[in-house]
Amino acid sequence: MPQLNHSQRVGIFVDVQNMYYSAKNLYKQKTNFGEILKIGVAERQLIRAIAYVIKADVEQEANFFEALSKIGYEVRSKDLQVFFGGAKKGDWDVGIAMDIMRTASKLDVIILVSGDGDFKDLLEHVKALGCRAEVMAFGRTASSHLVEEADRFVNLDELKGRILIK
Repeated sequence: MPQLNHSQRVGIFVDVQNMYYSAKNLYKQKTNFGEILKIGVAERQLIRAIAYVIKADVEQEANFFEALSKIGYEVRSKDLQVFFGGAKKGDWDVGIAMDIMRTASKLDVIILVSGDGDFKDLLEHVKALGCRAEVMAFGRTASSHLVEEADRFVNLDELKGRILIK
């Protein structure tokens, strides 16, 4: 695997819900998204940092979104969908994929912060375009197909002391 190069132009795309629920279910803690940004960028040139969130009208939500913005993320939000019968859905998979495709030509490295295996084909395509594809996720909940496709995988389980908030 090639070394990290300080001149690389990096874009980091964070599936906030995926990280939030992984940390909550595995460790009953919250994720420090500032540390995720530092670890991912690793002293390279940050071009874009986008955090994808679902608005669920819960207490402290606005403060959390503002905090993400203050630490350097562009926050993209959408409303939680509630279907007839009470089922709820909120995901950004297509939005994340579209943003990565729109920015890939301006980047050397795409960093996807998600363990969702649905992104495997996206990483394959990004690599075909000439970008490095990196993934940051909790190894215990990350899709093995996604991990295999990544040029670099950062296992957040191994960094839990840095990236979890008690």
